[in-house]
Amino acid sequence: MTLLTYQVFKAVADIGSFHKAAEVLGLTPSAISHTISNMETELGFSVLTRSKSGIKLTNYGEHLLPYVNAVLNSDESLQQMISELNGLKTGRVKLGVFSSVCSNWIPDIIKTFNERNENVVIEVFQGTYADVSEWLKNGVVDIGLLSVTSAKDVPIFPLYKDRLLCVMPKGLCSKPSGSVVNVEELKNYQFVTQRENTDVDIQNFLRENSLKIQSNYHVVDDNATLRLVEKGLGICLIPELIVRDMPYDVDFYELEPEIWRIIGISAMNPTLMAPAVRSLYNHIVDMYKTV
Repeated sequence: MTLLTYQVFKAVADIGSFHKAAEVLGLTPSAISHTISNMETELGFSVLTRSKSGIKLTNYGEHLLPYVNAVLNSDESLQQMISELNGLKTGRVKLGVFSSVCSNWIPDIIKTFNERNENVVIEVFQGTYADVSEWLKNGVVDIGLLSVTSAKDVPIFPLYKDRLLCVMPKGLCSKPSGSVVNVEELKNYQFVTQRENTDVDIQNFLRENSLKIQSNYHVVDDNATLRLVEKGLGICLIPELIVRDMPYDVDFYELEPEIWRIIGISAMNPTLMAPAVRSLYNHIVDMYKTV
């Protein structure tokens, strides 16, 4: 199979349409179909299922996709290395991030990096901690930003210590905003919580302090969490990184005992990064390394 075959397979798998994949790759739909058919003939099994509802990967196709990603990423690394040897800084870097980093760090990262590396394209993929970990393992992204706790078996380099705070509807607590609340004081409040793969550090804190919370709201987005709190539907624990530029009319409190999450940067093979990937990795470390 050729590199084009892998590119076609990945495009169809990502987009779910022969016609749209053809537009992205500058080919005809019949060429896309012909390439996939030849690929399946050579492999001896089907990689896609075609129906009125769209195109999906077969079980075989799902198992094959990470290896195809690895081949395409290796080719990208090769092209970047050739460009570097020719004195050019070019390439494409895929960066996986979670919500609060996406809104607070990514604009500055891209702006400052592109000022010095204008020929390098950064693709940003936003998801939960679990999404970013899976993207790293499958080769969907080159670099990921995660909390150290959520990384588990993914290599991670600690960068930034981010304190977590309690946020309450305006006037709910008799204490002034900005003061300290003990974890025991939170037991009688309704909570707005995020799913565990979104805020694993908070879930760990609740378990470690035997805080069995009540919650009817289980969301994945920081802004949705804060909006529900603002409207008086509960309280939440939230990273200071988000609270810093918070546009919501709420009160916030420091926690006792304190709780922190450590944000880190991950790459599956830190010693074998392509030049553009290595440049962005080092740029992020230089910007945010404080621990």
